[in-house]
Amino acid sequence: MKKILLIHTGGTIAMEENKNTGGVNTKEIHPLESTIAELTDIAEVTSKNYVNLPSPHITPVHMLKLAAFIKEQTKTEHFDGIVITHGTDTLEETAYVLDLVLETTIPVIVTGAMRSSNEHGSDGPYNLISSVKVASEQQSLGKGVLVVFNDEIHTAKNVTKTHTSNIATFQSPQYGPIGIVTKRGVLFHHTPLQSNRFQVKDVTKNVVLLKAFAGMDGTLINAAAQGADGIVIEALGQGNLPPATVPAIENLIKMQIPVVLVSRCFNGIAQDIYSYEGGGKHLKELGVIFSNGLNGQKARLKLMIALENANSPEKLQQLFWE
Repeated sequence: MKKILLIHTGGTIAMEENKNTGGVNTKEIHPLESTIAELTDIAEVTSKNYVNLPSPHITPVHMLKLAAFIKEQTKTEHFDGIVITHGTDTLEETAYVLDLVLETTIPVIVTGAMRSSNEHGSDGPYNLISSVKVASEQQSLGKGVLVVFNDEIHTAKNVTKTHTSNIATFQSPQYGPIGIVTKRGVLFHHTPLQSNRFQVKDVTKNVVLLKAFAGMDGTLINAAAQGADGIVIEALGQGNLPPATVPAIENLIKMQIPVVLVSRCFNGIAQDIYSYEGGGKHLKELGVIFSNGLNGQKARLKLMIALENANSPEKLQQLFWE
């Protein structure tokens, strides 16, 4: 029987609703304890309560420390797979950081819940069971960090939260899930290409994320540049910005503050196509770095981690195209 390490970090999956006030918060006894007892037919599960935090409280430092905790646990004991329960608001970001820094081929699955433990139709127990099934599956080896939710298996790179409350919130726009969980088992229909891994001990860089809008000028960009080590901008369309932002962008490049461009569209990638002022081609010529399909929040995390080891525009551009 496969040995699975289950790590709890908090979130809705670890909470219950107060029927008097309607508020949702943590409780002393983890609500998944009874579900864990039911997993004996699937795997031998070792459960550890790492932290108990709502996911908006999770920072990149927490994410990197979680990766270090996983490395420590897998050094001292053999596990065939790892399942992490997490709040949904920043789940995709934690999953992506783990995917960037963990050097392991064993399955690492991140899951959570949209409904607290005592709500009707609570999805936490089912998502946990599905995740343990995926972590125990031989075909899950070498696929990087995966997110399992609502019977679907997604890559950490492509998955994102798309709905504020629906249990089918986690989707991979443009790419879709790479597999599904059925009553009879786990079925993969795609295999992701593996990206490079980063060796980092800490995250010390301040990277700001901005969203472009019609009529935008350089005010926010100049303000964000104060104390920033890098800036990610969710640009318009294929990677374009209003012309009034260009002087501020040029100033950042002169100050050797890297600017990474992604699209605010959730399908497609930012490209250097348009050559008018503020167009993608113009921005690329100025020295702006283009990302290969990441959303804004993940591009920010990748830049934070990449800046710990590299700062030349050429090296950063290469890393973001991989």
